[in-house]
Amino acid sequence: MSDGHEHSGQEQVPSRRRTRFPGISSRAYEHPADRSALVALRKLTGFDTVFKALSGLLPERSLRLLFLSDSVRVSDEQFAHLNDMLRDACYILDLEKVPPMYVNQDPVPNAMCIGLDEPIIVVTTGLLELLDEEEMRAVVGHEVGHALSGHSVYRTILLFLTSLAVRVAWIPLGNLAIMAIVTALREWFRKSELSADRAGLLVGQDLQASMRGLMKLAGGHHLHEMNVDAFLKQAEEYEAGGDLRDSVLKILNVLPRSHPFTTVRAAELKRWAESRDFQRIMDGHYPRRSEDKDTSVTDSFRESASHYAGHVKSSKDPLMKLVTDIAGGAGDLGGRVRRGFGGFTGAGSGSGSTPKDGPAREDGDGASGSTA
Repeated sequence: MSDGHEHSGQEQVPSRRRTRFPGISSRAYEHPADRSALVALRKLTGFDTVFKALSGLLPERSLRLLFLSDSVRVSDEQFAHLNDMLRDACYILDLEKVPPMYVNQDPVPNAMCIGLDEPIIVVTTGLLELLDEEEMRAVVGHEVGHALSGHSVYRTILLFLTSLAVRVAWIPLGNLAIMAIVTALREWFRKSELSADRAGLLVGQDLQASMRGLMKLAGGHHLHEMNVDAFLKQAEEYEAGGDLRDSVLKILNVLPRSHPFTTVRAAELKRWAESRDFQRIMDGHYPRRSEDKDTSVTDSFRESASHYAGHVKSSKDPLMKLVTDIAGGAGDLGGRVRRGFGGFTGAGSGSGSTPKDGPAREDGDGASGSTA
């Protein structure tokens, strides 16, 4: 599979013909919320210095030594097929320095990119045994996308703070203060995962392989028992189903997670793959790294705000529809909230309150015809 590779040279060529993106900026594929946060952080004077200073507190050196001593480092001699995929991904995304990759014995399918000074990529044996070659290629591209975006720095900080929160749980209010930061970092990191999924698609350039990989993360080896279209319908049902109580439960369920739910990731990636933005990148029209220094923080936040406003407006989630109604000045919101928490059933039955029930039915009809 490594035809075209020059193992001793600097330039590595993908093992099959794929579009390459010379000088591509990570802004090209980053989710708007992820991008606005990163642009703001990069603009902070001394930000890099502060985080470098934290490296003395973080167990980064210990992690590197641990993986070096108790995992298998990917190379031409070990897991050579992974080494080819890694160099392919770095070539396609034009990442000059190929990060070291390790395979760790762990039955749980997982991969991560961590490190402050230099990113390192770790994949588990559980993931290798679960995915086929093209699915794995998307995962490697996903992790290289993390490296190109600089996510490894913040992931390392998140791991450290999560560990610290456990250690200081006995200190009054100490744990609450740290967990507030952890919660905010997790929200950002969930969006960064959507960004990295997009990077994985740019590297693999095979949407079906990306979809299959996400399905396997949810349902395991039994690919013959699963269907991509049915899997994506689950995402629609998850977003639109239930009442306001379910909307609140969705928020509570996702708060402790570092990754979005797999059905949501699949639906988000498919939407992006069908978007004009993706096609423009594939056609060679994308922001370059050389332009990153001129990026406006205000413009990035404006784009992020616009994205969220559009998401809320088009969402089928009951809580998001209520937010849209509030923004639009809809009447009888108290009644809608009461009906929402009652499942929109039985409220006003036989009461003859047609004016209240009518708008609620119209909202439902309008939402069902909206595009995801």
